[in-house]
Amino acid sequence: MPARVSIFVTCIVDQLFPQVGMAMATVLERIGYTVEFPEAQTCCGQPAFNSGFRDEARTVARHTLAALENCEYVVVPSGSCAAMLSHHYADLFPASSQERAAAAALTPRVFEFSQFLTEVAKRKEVGAKFDGAVTYHDSCHALRELKIKDAPRRLLAAVQGLELREMDAAEECCGFGGTFSVKFAGVSGAMARTKLDSIVRTGASAVVSIDSSCLMQLQGAIARAGLPIRTLHLAEVLAGQ
Repeated sequence: MPARVSIFVTCIVDQLFPQVGMAMATVLERIGYTVEFPEAQTCCGQPAFNSGFRDEARTVARHTLAALENCEYVVVPSGSCAAMLSHHYADLFPASSQERAAAAALTPRVFEFSQFLTEVAKRKEVGAKFDGAVTYHDSCHALRELKIKDAPRRLLAAVQGLELREMDAAEECCGFGGTFSVKFAGVSGAMARTKLDSIVRTGASAVVSIDSSCLMQLQGAIARAGLPIRTLHLAEVLAGQ
């Protein structure tokens, strides 16, 4: 029997890109999973954690651990938030605490979307179609913390009609970095422009990633440059039929 899958939708997707969460649910249901949405979920706590507000991050983490306690699998449309849930919750609590034990129990049940499709569902194609050439951006947390590199590319390569064109700076940061883009706007903007130059050189009509925050940063640079390039989450591409 297919498993129950719980979506942890993330703040960015919930507030700005709800179509990404819907696309992820579409793909998961298409391949036979029962999709659930734990309504008590809020933020994963990463903004507070990265800004040094550990007490506030602990408060959010306790709430999230309770909200996800009974989930069989937790699938996340973001390498960044998936890394927070699976890698950093344990850093917030003492070794002998109930919260540390709950974090340890949650960790093996958390998967970024492409991870889940390739490692748990064992799928390399999901019946998707896309007409055109795309390039892929490696988001920092997914690549460096979760070691996700091949999975999204394998899924894209199996999409009917899609041509994947690698950029020469695929692994370079887009410059978003959460609060980094606010605190260091000049540096952030320069990094986005460098990334955009690499995207343009591929001649692709769209850039795909597994983090909507990166895509938001890139879309801003694309819009300011007046270029006809789309930004798409992997889930949006895979939901296409």
